[in-house]
Amino acid sequence: MKNYLLFLLIFVSVQLEAQNKREFRGAWIQIVNGQFQGLSTEKMQSTLSSQLNELRRDGVNAIIFQVRAECDALYPSKYEPWSRFLTGEQGRAPSPYWDPLAWMVEQCHKRGMEIHAWINPYRAKTKSTSQLASNHIAVTRPQSVFAYDQQYILNPGLAENRRYICQVAADIIRRYDIDGFHIDDYFYPYPAAGQPIPDRETFRQQNNGFRDIADWRRDNVNLFIKQLNDTIHSIKPWVKFGVSPFGIYRNKKQDPLNGSDTHGLSNYDDLYADVLFWVNKGWVDYTVPQIYWEIGNKAADYKTLITWWNRYASNRPLFIGEDIVRTSKFPDPANPNSHQLPAKHNLHQQMKNVQGTVLWYAKAAVDNIGNIGSTLRDYYWKYPALSPRMPFIDGKAPKKPRKLKIITTDDGPVLFWTAPRGKKWGDIAAKYVVYRFETNDAVNLADPSKIVNITTETMYKLPATAAKGRCIYIVTALDRMSNESKGAKRKVRLKE
Repeated sequence: MKNYLLFLLIFVSVQLEAQNKREFRGAWIQIVNGQFQGLSTEKMQSTLSSQLNELRRDGVNAIIFQVRAECDALYPSKYEPWSRFLTGEQGRAPSPYWDPLAWMVEQCHKRGMEIHAWINPYRAKTKSTSQLASNHIAVTRPQSVFAYDQQYILNPGLAENRRYICQVAADIIRRYDIDGFHIDDYFYPYPAAGQPIPDRETFRQQNNGFRDIADWRRDNVNLFIKQLNDTIHSIKPWVKFGVSPFGIYRNKKQDPLNGSDTHGLSNYDDLYADVLFWVNKGWVDYTVPQIYWEIGNKAADYKTLITWWNRYASNRPLFIGEDIVRTSKFPDPANPNSHQLPAKHNLHQQMKNVQGTVLWYAKAAVDNIGNIGSTLRDYYWKYPALSPRMPFIDGKAPKKPRKLKIITTDDGPVLFWTAPRGKKWGDIAAKYVVYRFETNDAVNLADPSKIVNITTETMYKLPATAAKGRCIYIVTALDRMSNESKGAKRKVRLKE
């Protein structure tokens, strides 16, 4: 352990110089692991508050929150029943009554974090669910689903199912002030040995001119991705549409020209998800391939895969899905005294198209498995980061904040400002970045170590440790796409 800590200290002291000011630092908060099932409203809110506080301290700036696991809901829905992963029984509302999604939107924004609503689009029943509510789609429209490996799947070959999922998505987007809409890797079901997908009759009746069933299945998913993207952006153009596919697109044995040097299940051939097609068409705003393996894995080497995604998926912002448990479990092949976090972080820094990380899963970071949470907090994510820009949605910055001033209150000095003027959604400030510089510092807004707060409020209470002496505060405005304004500056001289 001493050798590992010494190596980590030396390594990260160099890496601190390379911290990026813009980086997506996400964490998936899942519900299907049962961590919230049956908790009282008060207990679940307390648990989530603790997780959000810890994740924010670890440097996380975006939460991807699972709100629909099996055609159910962690929010009041007129289309789908309350989730059993919330109350213990599908269809039963929480008591005391509350809306977890609305609460999470408020709590994440209060902490300066983005929130992305995460749904499983096609899965209608997980293996462990034994009873469905009377208003569940598999009960009301049984012809819409097929059974597979103890699950129910919304048949992707039916246009009515694409419309239904988009209807559910539209309801969420209209009612909640989310920053992103996120789907994961469940398209056609993961193959189970000896169990063919029971959609031959649908293919026979609705093949849309395709002769090959695999091409037809991929086209079904393509049509859905395009329709969902159009649905999201027609309602709120600023809501980012993200997908987190399985970590292998295709293997070389299936595609010698473009496949990765891997030997595993693939998106294209097994899940019928042509992820690169969506990226290159601009039908998604970001991708998070789930590269959950370790460096040196014989079937799916991490270094091989992050290099592959960096090369082929650069047409949209690329973030990497990281498995905390596996990263902490395996030693670095080049340095057996260390687990793999330093080596994986170094690979991130080498990949020019990788703009962020999403942690699988949030609770593992909160529990500080392998000291990864504290290492992110103290080293790699020590300083705050803004989300990567997405100029293909909007690239124009808002105007800078106005009327920046210091007011002495009973609680001490407070920095106040007024929001910049803006009429259209892309001109309106959504958050503010507060920088602090010593009077002899060069003012450099590219330096994330000078960021002291990212907030939705138009005020910042000066901490006692930073409120005395001379300094310079600069406040910038961020719009919904994280475009940053010029800075409003205020010199401060406070008496001892």
